Amino acid sequence: MSEEPRPHRTAAVIPAAGRGVRLGPGAPKALRALGGTPMLVHAIRAMAASRAVSLVVVVAPPDGAAEVKNLLDAHALPERTDYLVVPGGETRQESVRLGLDALPEAVTSVLVHDAARPLVPVETVDAVAEAVRDGAPAVVPALPLADTVKQVEPRAKGEPEPVVATPERALLRAVQTPQGFDRATLERAHRTVEQVGEGATDCAGMVERLGAPVVVVPGHEEAFKVTRPLDLVLAEAVLARRRLTDGF
Repeated sequence: MSEEPRPHRTAAVIPAAGRGVRLGPGAPKALRALGGTPMLVHAIRAMAASRAVSLVVVVAPPDGAAEVKNLLDAHALPERTDYLVVPGGETRQESVRLGLDALPEAVTSVLVHDAARPLVPVETVDAVAEAVRDGAPAVVPALPLADTVKQVEPRAKGEPEPVVATPERALLRAVQTPQGFDRATLERAHRTVEQVGEGATDCAGMVERLGAPVVVVPGHEEAFKVTRPLDLVLAEAVLARRRLTDGF
């Protein structure tokens, strides 16, 4: 008799160990307040809003796991979704691997989400999770580019950079998170793909290097990354609109 397929269980891993220096001095980026609530809490709630997600693993700064756990205990999180806080590493790639190591054996697929994308709609989370459940080993949400893109030859900061190519915009996409993966595929990528410099900033890119297929599903304009002070202003405006129109 053939073995019965394992029940499908999805967990989300949120690497939140970075400092986020481009956002300016202060608390780590993931702990910056957005509408009076840390961005990390918004990101966890965004993952937990999907009925596909049963566990959220937060990867905290190496020396700040207890602080992050206390912070999350002080905020209301959906009761039907468990969460776990583990210390991270020096790079995003290492932190994601440590998050994977903390997952229960029953988890079959993983969503990796940036804490700095606090406003991703649940529809996007669901679309990624569903595509993995339907058999895609790796899935990324993405948007078409609005701007023309130039490939340049890098120069020292402030110096003019020669243009070497203009890629066809219709073939390009701006990638967002959460990125979804078959767990075994993502773990194989972390075992196989060597960390170089600061490590991989895109898990899907690691899977590509294995030769495994990666597919794209539609992203959402509100899933933007809060990286600079202007992004924080925009995020506050989006959150205020949601609260006014949706009671978010």
